[in-house]
This record gives sequence, C-alpha cells and structure tokens, in this order.
Amino acid sequence: MDVAIVGGGIVGLALALNLHKRGISCRVFEAVPDVKELGVGITLLPHAFRELSALGLEDELRAAGIENRESAFYNRFGQLIYKEPRGKFAGLPFSEIGIHRGRLHSVLYEAAKARLGTDKIVLGRRCVAVEQDDNGVTLRFVDTATGANAPSIQATVAIACDGVNSAARRQFYPDEQLVFTGINTWRGVTRGKPILDGRTYFRIGSIKTGKIVIYPIADDIDGEGKQLINWTTEIQTNTDARNDWNKPGRLEDFYAIYESWTFDWLNVAELIRNSESIFEYPMVDKDPIARWTFGRVTLAGDAAHPMYPRGSNGSAQGLIDARTLADSLQHNADPLAALTLYEQARTDATARVVRANRENPPDFINIKVEELTGDRPFENLDDFISQADLRRLSEQYKAVAGFDLARLSGGNPAAKAGS
Repeated sequence: MDVAIVGGGIVGLALALNLHKRGISCRVFEAVPDVKELGVGITLLPHAFRELSALGLEDELRAAGIENRESAFYNRFGQLIYKEPRGKFAGLPFSEIGIHRGRLHSVLYEAAKARLGTDKIVLGRRCVAVEQDDNGVTLRFVDTATGANAPSIQATVAIACDGVNSAARRQFYPDEQLVFTGINTWRGVTRGKPILDGRTYFRIGSIKTGKIVIYPIADDIDGEGKQLINWTTEIQTNTDARNDWNKPGRLEDFYAIYESWTFDWLNVAELIRNSESIFEYPMVDKDPIARWTFGRVTLAGDAAHPMYPRGSNGSAQGLIDARTLADSLQHNADPLAALTLYEQARTDATARVVRANRENPPDFINIKVEELTGDRPFENLDDFISQADLRRLSEQYKAVAGFDLARLSGGNPAAKAGS
C-alpha cells in the first residue's frame, strides 16, 4: 500500500508519522516551498497531547511550550468568574501545553523527515486534482514556485489534509461555502512578564462586548524571565464584512474595544499594543457533512470538519483523525473498506464538536455571566450563579470535545476511535 497525503500541516505530518509507525508506506505533498516557524499560539489539549505523546514527541513538546496549570474566566471588568485546574493538575493522565504553532509544526516536520526520509516529504507541490480508477489514484500538481504543472504521482489511496479550503473536498462539494456569522478575530504574540503564575489560560469578556483569550507559549525567551504570550480577540459584528487571512491586522480596527481594559493584575491594552505582529482572521467553519470518503479518497482534519478555532479543538480532532485512519489502514486488508470504516468512526464525533463550538463554546461561561449580571461588575457572583453550575457548564463542553476525566482516564491512545 502507498498512501499519498495532500498537505503537510499538523494533521498531514501526524498522519505520516502514524502510518510510518504501523509500517505503511506514505508520501506527503505540501504546497509551501519552505517550512518556516510562522503563526501564533496553539493549545495542545490533553487529548491532543495524548496523540502526540504516542508518536514519541512528548519531551520535545514539553521543552518547546508551557504546561497550563489553570484555566481562568474573567469578565471585561477584570473580575474572576471561575477557574479550574487543567491537564495533569486536574487529575488527567495527559498535560495541556501552550506552544507556538510554528514550533509545533517544526517538531512534527523534523520528526517526519528523520523517520520517513526527506524524499517522502515533497514541498512546493499544490494538489489541484485527484483522479481514481480500480488500480489507484492519480494526483495532479502545480509547482508553487513557478506556477507550472508538476509531475503527477500515483498511489493506492489519497488522504486530503489540505485544510479548510481543501482542493480535494472542493471536487466533491463544488458549491459549498464557508459559514461566517459575523465574528472576526485578531491575533498576536507579545513578549512580556508572566501574568500571575505564568501558567494560566485566560478567557476575558465575551464576543458580545469584546473577548480576548491569553496564554503563554514560550518561557524565559530573553534570559530575564519574559515569556512569549499569545492573545486572540473575538468580536461579534452585525455586518457581513469578513476579515482576510492574507492581510496583516491593523490595531485601529479593534483596539478601541480593549483600550480601557487595564486591571490591577493585567494591562490588556498594553499587551495588545506591544505585540510583535498582528494577524486578522474570520471566524468560519463549514456545516458538518456525513460523507468524507469517495472511493480511494478521504478527508481528514480541517478538510473534513473545519470548526471554529475555539478551545484548540480543531487540531485535537485532526490528530485523532490521523491515529484512527492509520489504525484502520493497518487492520483492514482492503484500503477502500479502511477509509469507509474511518469515516464511520469519526464523522458523528467531529460533527458534535463543530456544533458545540458554535452553540455552546468553552467561553459560554463568560456569556452566561454577562447575561445574568446585565454586563455590570458584580459584588457577589453567587447571587447570580453558583460555582457548581459554572463547573457543570465547563464539564459539559469537555465531554463533547473528548477531554473530560472519564474519557481520558484510561490513557490509551488506541482507545475508542471516536474519542
């Protein structure tokens, strides 16, 4: 069997490592001509860290990132609403790690080159079409450096890991559109002193009045104790104006909302102003689809189930896809049957997360408290809602996303495929 993987991002490389671990030959084809450590932060939730640990990457990722001890929710007046321990500090068998997305990608890329061989990771090739017959698949490419047609390749099956704008998915769903509901985001990274204990993931405010997520992703970056701190703002608007992935963000487009957010424990406005760079993104996803597999071609990661980038669940679900698909190909002699069984294991589970991220995201706690208090500072939060009720809201999301204590307590990466 020879597997062609379209896309050398986090999911594509994790799939390659999973296949190699199981003795299955594969090649990865990535559009960018050179792999660089770009982007901002990402959180490896416990079920994501489980998958990467099973690939032997735990030590490298721990060294590159920061282990979260707590998750804390605040209103836009800087008042603590609720906090809870995370990862191993919450009794789970796996840690929760904040890390620079580019660094995570680099760790996966170097591991794939070392284990598969550099000839198995082909850069500068954008897949524009996938064709198939009874004998296999043919992938058509364009050289991204020149724009000219590149040599086609043949394989037994093809796995599309080419993201939210997947060319392979477009072949089977040509009229499909991204779903945008008016939420835009701006993201950046800032060098600064640790916030509180330097090990906390913060959610402040809500998308109705302005929200920001803040967490550290690299420790002691200057030898003087400063951290690299990731921040992401989300703002709900009443217009159809959608941010552009390909444009740098502008401070003046969103800063006014956060200019007065200066708390005794954090100056949010200063954190944003001091960012090294700003990126803008639209908050988009796609409606869940029941079918990912078409003969010898299937989808994985964001190509299969693009979801709101909330709570870092897109990467976690994609990593579970990679392990589930590799297991299915290992244990089924018929590769077409293996792709179908993988689809059956994962479509419902990921659809639930897509809907949860839309309807009851992890920061639903902030929204609920804002509604109950009339978006005003409170003297005693228990007059409006109890900590037990807030804990239940948090546990409900974790259960849907797949990183609640009951789901992870076994600690087995070969657990139920839908988990």
